[in-house]
Amino acid sequence: MARIIIADDSDVIRLVLKDILTIGEYTDILESSDGEESINLYKEIKPDLILLDLAMPKKDGLTVVKEIIAFDPNAKIILITASDDQKTIQQCLDSGASSYISKPFDFNTILKGISDLLAK
Repeated sequence: MARIIIADDSDVIRLVLKDILTIGEYTDILESSDGEESINLYKEIKPDLILLDLAMPKKDGLTVVKEIIAFDPNAKIILITASDDQKTIQQCLDSGASSYISKPFDFNTILKGISDLLAK
């Protein structure tokens, strides 16, 4: 089973994402609440996938993407964002993020995105 990090500064969003992942039968789930912690956890755990909020304290999503990709060029990163800042989203995709999902999201979109990416 895939190991997944949920990186979001919102306790509520992390809980919702964890519930969605559990419905999808993903059980090896870790959480982080800021960008710096997300990078450190990624390096320590080397997960199969990270669900990453774009707006995070300490280090923003773009910085996290760049640092994780520098560490692991094959990292699978799905951005989860409420932002409609297409420039920043595109910068993240250009820097190595695999895809993005806009908030509010539904569980089918999340599970399909994860399944598709892990199948690659």
